[in-house]
Amino acid sequence: MRVVAGEFKGRTLYAPRGGVVRPTSDKVRGAIFNVLGDLEGLRVLDLFAGTGALGIEALSRGAADATFVDTDTDAVERNLTAVGIDSQVHRRDALTFLGNASGSYDVVFADPPYSSAPRLGERLIQLLPAILSRNARIVTESDKRNPLDLAFPLEFERDYGHTRIRIHRV
Repeated sequence: MRVVAGEFKGRTLYAPRGGVVRPTSDKVRGAIFNVLGDLEGLRVLDLFAGTGALGIEALSRGAADATFVDTDTDAVERNLTAVGIDSQVHRRDALTFLGNASGSYDVVFADPPYSSAPRLGERLIQLLPAILSRNARIVTESDKRNPLDLAFPLEFERDYGHTRIRIHRV
């Protein structure tokens, strides 16, 4: 797995073996960022960060800063160090983080474990508005058979194999 484009293009990112972390493939990340377009100066939140690949890709493409949240931050911390990025990393549950978060974000990535995605939608709908900037976008990744559903205006949706990508604009 590598950074697809931007300042850190081609840098290898660490992904732990096994099924605990499911990193977004290079192909899917490339497609997401082609739809998102220019990220120059934007603030990014990477929920359920895993390896941090989505937030790192955003930083590589010009995002001003990224905050990473996961219950296990070992992989994201290793990747940030390898790339030479200093970012905020929070080792906690994403919903707990959102319940106590301050500030606002322009882009939020939500890539929860596929098994928990269907039951997270309602809670995310309640918590996300408090941290979203005007015209923010929320990018979700989930299993197309049990997708993460958010009741925000849908800007983009596409399936890649068993993976469903949705981009909502608030």
